[in-house]
Amino acid sequence: MKRIPLLVRIVLAIALGIVIGQFAPEIFIEMAAIFTGLFGNFLSFVIPLIILGFIAPGIASMGRGAGKMLGLTAGLAYASTVLAGTVAFFIAKNLYPSFLQGQSGGSFANPEESLVEAPFTVEMTPIMGVMAALILSFLLGVGMTAVKGEALFHVMDEFRSIIQKVIENIIIPLLPFHIFGIFANMTYAGQVGTILSVFAKVFLMIIVLHWLYLVAMYGIAGSMHGRNPFSLLKQMTPAYFTALGTQSSAATIPVTLKHVKRIGVRERVADFAVPLLANVHLAGSTITITSCAMAVMYLQGQSTTFADVFPFILILGVTMIAAPGVPGGAVMAAIGLLESMLGFSSTMVSLMIALYLAQDSFGTATNVTGDGAITTMANKLMRKDRQEDAPVSD
Repeated sequence: MKRIPLLVRIVLAIALGIVIGQFAPEIFIEMAAIFTGLFGNFLSFVIPLIILGFIAPGIASMGRGAGKMLGLTAGLAYASTVLAGTVAFFIAKNLYPSFLQGQSGGSFANPEESLVEAPFTVEMTPIMGVMAALILSFLLGVGMTAVKGEALFHVMDEFRSIIQKVIENIIIPLLPFHIFGIFANMTYAGQVGTILSVFAKVFLMIIVLHWLYLVAMYGIAGSMHGRNPFSLLKQMTPAYFTALGTQSSAATIPVTLKHVKRIGVRERVADFAVPLLANVHLAGSTITITSCAMAVMYLQGQSTTFADVFPFILILGVTMIAAPGVPGGAVMAAIGLLESMLGFSSTMVSLMIALYLAQDSFGTATNVTGDGAITTMANKLMRKDRQEDAPVSD
C-alpha cells in the first residue's frame, strides 16, 4: 500500500466513498463513522503535540531570527487572508446581481445534522488547546534561544522525532481510510447534493476564486525563486486533496509539511512556518465566508457596501485563528461576527451554515495549499538575512 502515491490513495478514497455511500447499508456507514470518529479524535489529540513538537524547536534552532520569522510569517498570512476576503467581496458584488437573478431565500437546516452518527466514540481530550500549544511553543522556543541552553533543546528535538514517527507510521497510512469514511457518510446522507442544487452557481464562483487565488500566490512565490508556479502547485496537490477529506488545516499539517519540504523549503523554516500557518492563514475560508455572506444577504434582499464588510473581514482574519482544528469551525467562529457586524438573523445564519458547510473542504484545501506559497515566500525573504543557508533547490 505504501508503494501507491499518497495522492492516488486519497483520490481513490474520495471516489470510493462517493460510490459506496450511494448504496451501502446504514450499518456499514455506522462502522465507517466509528472509525472516522476515533481517528478524528486521535488527530485532535495529536494536533497540539505536532504544534509543540515542531514550532518550539523550530524557533530555538533559528536563534535570533525567530522573532523576525514569526512576525514575517504571521504578517504574510494575515495580509493574504484580508486581501482574499476583499477580492471576494468585489467579485461577489459585481457578479451576484446576474448570477442570482430570480433566486429567493429559504430555510436550510445544518447539513451536519443529517450525517449518520457513530454508535459510540472514545474521548481523547487533547492535553491543551491549539492556542495554548501555540503560546507554549513560542515561550519555549524564545526561552531556549534566550538562555542558550542545550538540555531542553535536545529534549524538544527528540520529542519532534517521536511526533514525526507518529505522523509517518500512524497518521499518513490511516488518512485515506478516514477520508473514505467521511465521503461515504456525506454521500449516504445526501446533504451535499440538496444544497448544491440550490447554490451551484455560488459554489462554482467560490471554487474558481480559490483556484485563481492559488495561481496568484504561487505566481508570486515562483517569481521570487525563479521557479515554475505550476510545478510548485503540482507538488502541493496531495495536501490539497488531503484537506478536501479532513476539512481541517491542522489535521493536514503532516502532508503539508512533507510536500513543502519537497518543493525546496529549508527544513527548519518549514517546521516552524507550516504548523503556524495551519492556524493563522485562512484565505480560502475567508473567500468562502465572504462570498457566502454576500450571497445570503443578496438572497434576503439586503444591500451592503465595502465600508460595512471590510471591518468584518479584518476581524474575521483574527477570530478564525482557533478554527482550523475543527471541520466547519471557521463558520462557527464567524457566527457572532455575522450577527453583530452584518446583522444576520437566525434564518440567515441557518442559510449561511448550509451554504458554507456544503463546500467547507474546498476552502480548507485552499488554506492548506496557500500555506505552501507563503512558506516559500518566507523562506526566500529569510534567506536575505541568512546567507550561510543553502539556496532553495529545484
